[in-house]
Amino acid sequence: MTEAPRKRGRLFYKLLLIFLIVSLVPLGIVGYYLVNLSQITLNKAISRDQEALAVGFADTVSSYIINFRNVLFDAAHLEDFASMNVPKQQGLVSHIMQLHAAFLEISVIDANGQEVVRLGRFVHDTKMRDFAGDALFKKVMRAGEFVGGLEKYMGSYPAITMGVQIVNPQTNQAVGAVLAKMSLTALSSLLKTGFPESTHTQAAVIDSGGFLIAHSNSKEIYKPDAKLPDDVLRILLQNDARTGGGEIILETTGERVLGAFAEVTELGWVVYIQRSVSVAYQASDDMLKRTWRMMLIVTVFVLFLGYAVSLVITQPIQALREAAIKLGEGDFDYLPDLSMPNDEIGELAHTFMQMSESLKVKTAEIMSAKVELERLNRSLENRVEARTRELKSAQDELIKKERLAAIGQMASVVGHEIRNPLAVINNSIYFIKTKNSAMPNPEPKVIKHIAIIESEIRQANGIIDEILGFARTRELNPKIMHVNSYLEDLTMSFPIPPHVELVKNLAPENPVVSIDPDEMAQAVRNLMKNGIEVMPENGKLYVRSEMVDGGMVRIDVEDTGCGMPKETADKIFAPFFTTKARGTGLGLAVVKKVADRHKGRVEVSSVVGKGTCFRLFLPVIQNPPPPPNRA
Repeated sequence: MTEAPRKRGRLFYKLLLIFLIVSLVPLGIVGYYLVNLSQITLNKAISRDQEALAVGFADTVSSYIINFRNVLFDAAHLEDFASMNVPKQQGLVSHIMQLHAAFLEISVIDANGQEVVRLGRFVHDTKMRDFAGDALFKKVMRAGEFVGGLEKYMGSYPAITMGVQIVNPQTNQAVGAVLAKMSLTALSSLLKTGFPESTHTQAAVIDSGGFLIAHSNSKEIYKPDAKLPDDVLRILLQNDARTGGGEIILETTGERVLGAFAEVTELGWVVYIQRSVSVAYQASDDMLKRTWRMMLIVTVFVLFLGYAVSLVITQPIQALREAAIKLGEGDFDYLPDLSMPNDEIGELAHTFMQMSESLKVKTAEIMSAKVELERLNRSLENRVEARTRELKSAQDELIKKERLAAIGQMASVVGHEIRNPLAVINNSIYFIKTKNSAMPNPEPKVIKHIAIIESEIRQANGIIDEILGFARTRELNPKIMHVNSYLEDLTMSFPIPPHVELVKNLAPENPVVSIDPDEMAQAVRNLMKNGIEVMPENGKLYVRSEMVDGGMVRIDVEDTGCGMPKETADKIFAPFFTTKARGTGLGLAVVKKVADRHKGRVEVSSVVGKGTCFRLFLPVIQNPPPPPNRA
């Protein structure tokens, strides 16, 4: 039972090997022959194309030079030019140089060899020259025209000299000559346009002496020793053919390149095009890659076909094996189809199905018990979590009540046990102060220490008032108040130090609220007191009122102090939280308590370095009575 699959497995690999040998070996032989033949054919075609490209560009170079020669020829045969009128000739020469930027310098020479007009883009010496003994001038006057004389103009630009006779159209006699130096840098631009760097192709134009006239990389022509590699020059200059091409191995780098050349008609120049063999023969390489891909596809197809054959041979046992795997994973509902032939394998499959049904029943019973156990566990966990939340809530409430009870007891002690001794100390200090004032020469140190004791008594009474104000909860005594009038009275009675400027901006609606004047006064005074304390040197304290949406009035108390960070602002209303060196941390807690008791709210916004703004929101009374008439 275990040997059969191993034998069939070896048979599968034997069949697969036969398919590979029968299918791939002939294909490989034929493909290798066709690829080699195609490579040779393509390489020859590419070489011919590159040679034709060199011929075409040689014609372009020839046409380019002839066009500029024709420009000089046409100008030299104009009547205004033939008249040898210097001002007219200067105008025509200037016009030619403006139209054709390639001309670097143009000279007009009369029949005696004297230069009468000289214009140049980089000519600073305007002195006229004598060309009577110049060989070039004599050649132009004898032959009618001349194109040649390659040079590095000003040691940089490749340039060529052109000469054309000036002919009198009436007598058809030569009356002078026009000599021009023309820049050939535009040929490099043409090469660069025709053969950009992305094509991995280099192109150049040289003369019969190896002088580099133009190059697709324009930087090459500006080099002092600009020339092509020696091995390339040797091949080009020793070859008598007008066109040609083939592979070249560069001696300097060892790189194999595909080169092609063509002679420029009438000039004796040579256009040379060079491309790396790896780039030039890219098409044949692509064909080879496509052939290998096709062979890979055929290989995959053969493998797939072999796999299909193995499935036909081993399908019954494979189906039984998959069913056993599903059964081992506990999947009884999606077993594969076990339709088997009427033989021993079919009987084995029937026995296997009976075993799977029995296992399914037993497994269902176990899973049902497991589900019930998980349900009970979840129910128990939910009950424990609910009970834990209840206990935590009760604990928090108990802590809050204990804290409030402790505060109440502390307030009772403060009210009865601390304030009475403070009153006695205050009376005694008053007595000592009176006696000291009655003396002829009061002691300054005694007066200073009496003032310190009085300040500390006031500080202690302030702390006691804050604690009692937070701990005691009395019934509200609400009264109908106009916010503007209430704030005016409150700010007038509040002591503002001279270094702080009070700025008031009250709502024009003068809203009406129902508040306990004493409690609200304590809240607003706490806010104003805090604002003044954070401005020890100078600053502004803003008190504003404004109507907002939702039937509320907002009272702002804003300072220009140092501000506070967000983490401090989040805890600022918590009881006993303070950032001061001396303080109870109950002032703002009292403010929040007062706002809550009046069914309002308090908010804070602060920017470090700019200041803090407290906003107190109170509900407005609709249809209030008219405000009292203030005298």
